[in-house]
Amino acid sequence: MAQLPNDLDEAIAQAKQATQAALDDGYRLLQVEIVIPELKVQPIAEQFIPLLADSYGERLKVYFPDAGAAALARRDWGETPYVVRAIGEKKGQIQPEDEAFLFVEPSSVEVNDVEKMCEQADDRPVILLLPQLENVATIGIGLAGRQLRERFLNNIESCYYVKPKEGYAIFRCYPSPWQVWLETAQGGYELISETPQKPLGDELDRILARAMGTPEEGTSAEAPTQTAAPSTPKQAGLMTNLKRFLRALSQ
Repeated sequence: MAQLPNDLDEAIAQAKQATQAALDDGYRLLQVEIVIPELKVQPIAEQFIPLLADSYGERLKVYFPDAGAAALARRDWGETPYVVRAIGEKKGQIQPEDEAFLFVEPSSVEVNDVEKMCEQADDRPVILLLPQLENVATIGIGLAGRQLRERFLNNIESCYYVKPKEGYAIFRCYPSPWQVWLETAQGGYELISETPQKPLGDELDRILARAMGTPEEGTSAEAPTQTAAPSTPKQAGLMTNLKRFLRALSQ
């Protein structure tokens, strides 16, 4: 069973392993989410890309949201065996000889272009690294937004996800299920739940309430509780480590 990462390097290493495992199992549209504010995406992409570059080389295309970000990456990375372009750039159009595609931090502004390019990719692997596709203000909450989710966004397999919050963390490392880890009084983390789907909203509130022994709205004392995951060793303080390397990243 995967454990919460202690730092960013460990998270990236886990993400690469999870992505490879999902690709090996036949998934072709994947996303990797490390939900931490102020992350600098280019260094993360640079560490992640060898997973694909080693297999696909010049048949890999790496896309950034705009021409400026793509040009900066080309400048910093120098000569690469793979192609680095901007989403929507004419020179970056998908070609028959391309075999894999990595989109780096695509946003909801580019979501329609990304969807079209994923359709063009067909059964070739597509990985969305640190995507920001579901901005409600951009894609909306009406019919168009709902159709976009049903048609495209809901079909993306989240093979790696880590989101630390004050007091708990949500984690998924394929092929493991979705997990909720609760911060302990000693500053560590303890696994309190495993579910096949990402816990959200009321479900997440119930998981946390049960673990902390607080009453749940609309339930009685006799209400059945969710089966907790087996007892596991307490994890070192992820939040403390995250705050430390976030300070380092922002310098």
